[in-house]
Amino acid sequence: MAQPNRLGTILGVWAHPDDETWLSAVHMLRAVRSGDRVVCVTATRGELGSTDPERWPPGEPLAAARTAELETALGILGVTEHHWLDYPDGGVPEIPFEKGVEQVAGFLRDVRPDTVLTFGPDGMTGHTDHRTVSAWVDEAVARLDGRRRPQVLWSTNRSEWLDRWHPELEALGVYMGAQPPVTPEAEMRSHIEHDDEEQNLKYRALTSQVSQIEPLVRAFGPDRFREALSEESFR
Repeated sequence: MAQPNRLGTILGVWAHPDDETWLSAVHMLRAVRSGDRVVCVTATRGELGSTDPERWPPGEPLAAARTAELETALGILGVTEHHWLDYPDGGVPEIPFEKGVEQVAGFLRDVRPDTVLTFGPDGMTGHTDHRTVSAWVDEAVARLDGRRRPQVLWSTNRSEWLDRWHPELEALGVYMGAQPPVTPEAEMRSHIEHDDEEQNLKYRALTSQVSQIEPLVRAFGPDRFREALSEESFR
């Protein structure tokens, strides 16, 4: 069984607000509690991802809402270092590749992480912003001197978890029609099954991002949605 390894200093590189909480909340929480440094980078403010255009109009109003929501979520998890790249939502692939790679490389030089948490090439949902961020990270790390390279962990899923929850999440548009990655547990680099407190904190952090999560909580019901937030996996 893969273990929830001590990952040292963590740099998380993600595309949109809430990616980090969905995929790595408890990894970040445990690192903070162990006294390790956690730095989170978000490429966009998610200004196009409105679940209710009347309440959260796309553009600047939604960007402002998601900015505040992410600050709240990271505060719940104890993460105090966060940076925005301020690229346009949905437009990350249009950013010159070298510019994106160099920005990630700058964080690698400054933070000197032991571990980078991000998407795999699949982007988890196939979203082109996610996949581009993954490519930036891989290239930036590849250009480092071998002795200074952190381990890069890609978010994935256990087949048992995905079999249970994928149909409902897919019906709600979470995976955008893509087939999310699956990895045998023995091949994972870090797999965490949350205890009750961790599950509750992840629930609080994720549901604080109301503009994105409210429809899911309504569809699942609070108890079943909390139940779904049971584990995190990286390959």
